[in-house]
Amino acid sequence: MATTALTGFSMMSLLSLGYLTWDLMSPNQVENEPDQTFVDTSPVPQPPHIIFIMTDDQGFNDIGYHSSDIRTPALDKLAADGVKLENYYIQPICTPSRSQLITGRYQIHTGLQHSIIRPRQPNCLPFDQVTLPQRLQELGYATHMVGKWHLGFYKKECLPTRRGFDTYFGSLTGSVNYYTYDSCDGPGRCGFDLHEGESVAWGQGGKYSTHLYTQRVRKILATHDPQSQPLFIFLSFQAVHTPLQSPREYIYPYRGLENVARRKYAAMVSAVDEAVRNITYALRKYSYYQNSVIIFSTDNGGQPLSGGSNWPLRGRKGTYWEGGVRGLGFIHSPLLRKKRRVSKALVHITDWYPTLVGLAGGNASLTEGVDGYDVWEAISEGKESPRLEILHNIDPLYNHARSGSLEKGYGIWNTAVQASIRAGDWKLLTGDPGYGDWTPPQMLSGFPGSWWNLERHTEPRKSIWLFNISGDPYERFDLSEQRPDVVKELLARLVYYNRTAVPVRYPSEDLRADPHLNGGAWVPWVGDEEEDSWDTVYRKKNKDWKKKLKLSNSRSFFRRLNTRIMSNRI
Repeated sequence: MATTALTGFSMMSLLSLGYLTWDLMSPNQVENEPDQTFVDTSPVPQPPHIIFIMTDDQGFNDIGYHSSDIRTPALDKLAADGVKLENYYIQPICTPSRSQLITGRYQIHTGLQHSIIRPRQPNCLPFDQVTLPQRLQELGYATHMVGKWHLGFYKKECLPTRRGFDTYFGSLTGSVNYYTYDSCDGPGRCGFDLHEGESVAWGQGGKYSTHLYTQRVRKILATHDPQSQPLFIFLSFQAVHTPLQSPREYIYPYRGLENVARRKYAAMVSAVDEAVRNITYALRKYSYYQNSVIIFSTDNGGQPLSGGSNWPLRGRKGTYWEGGVRGLGFIHSPLLRKKRRVSKALVHITDWYPTLVGLAGGNASLTEGVDGYDVWEAISEGKESPRLEILHNIDPLYNHARSGSLEKGYGIWNTAVQASIRAGDWKLLTGDPGYGDWTPPQMLSGFPGSWWNLERHTEPRKSIWLFNISGDPYERFDLSEQRPDVVKELLARLVYYNRTAVPVRYPSEDLRADPHLNGGAWVPWVGDEEEDSWDTVYRKKNKDWKKKLKLSNSRSFFRRLNTRIMSNRI
């Protein structure tokens, strides 16, 4: 389990960041001391069945209980009868969230701190990482994965069935057609991407992926004996990622939404809601429910350009504003001690690894070295979370902010580097955090998508921001100039974490991955006997910056013109 290194912090600075509280317990007081003469002869209960459901790109405002225009009665009911996680954090894009769930490690400790794993990159989840399903297998679980992998597949050793899952059914890349299962990585580089285990599932296309994956989960539940072996299912929906596709019957209830993208997106969320209802029904029907834990989580913030909404949070998918990293999440289980409540306990996606290993009966030695914490008591019993801070990320390869410098970071940290950290109530961002406007639910169907990029720049370019997230969850009041003391403390924490970082794994694309060279499908293309070399930190080439700057100036002119035109229209 992770331990928080607080070297160099004074007692008062820890208190100011919200790390410490005064312990009023007497040093001689013993809490819940067991009776040494009592011998418990009751049978040891079987570990719970764990169903982890992840959606793709579902925004903070894209669920019914957040007063959205999207109706999700099944999800709302499960959340209302369980525990809603309203201080829950994920990563801003797909691969990092999945890697942190599977390994319990921050990206800086797996080399995946930059971008996503692209289909033609010879890259995948590092082989030295013991995955969550592997730990659960050691503890006697049957493990199954259904849906989107997106953790690399250039070698067979990268595949889900080699990383701890007994069975796998789904897509290996980041985005596929919901019916044909074609996936494209640029013009002309398309291939089939639906897999059964380690083979291409050629004959199973044609059915809507949300329905197909739900059908597979129900089949697993129907054929497994819940009394003989605990079960772990990771259902990683492709929905609601683009392309915006759904059966027509789900679109009809949203015919009143003027924005076409929002209408299609809402239909896809409704299909997921129905899928979760059917899976919950199967858990009851096949006698899993009473000893089950259902976890629902999105992988990153929503994309307003594709119908998603994170309102009233700032930012969107791909950014380190709250709209990109604060996630939808809840737990539903008969095993919860305190149900029907909202939890404000600080929880991060890495915490699921030690939490689920603990629920499965594993001891602390099985989670040694991970960055997550066991948060079961915080969620189930309402106790304080053991987590005190979150490193959102440090990405040394992301475009450096031109306004950033070591000087602006008080000589502690180069603020040109993209990084973000949450400690207690405080959140610090440096570099370029990404698009940072507040985007309300889109209501105008004819509104050009490019105009959403007209961010309101009312202040000079910055490279450092500080927010009190507990008091200002929408990140409207930057306190970096008023509280330089907190800024310096958090910059020092970034330095501490950066010293523990491993080199970035971001290799160049491999032409051998082209589906046309591999039977028309996305499959492993490198032999397991070929050695990898990760000694190099791969950096993006940026030779055309003068050309891009000239083009940017032209675009700025037209954007200013469009802004005036749009103001007149409104």
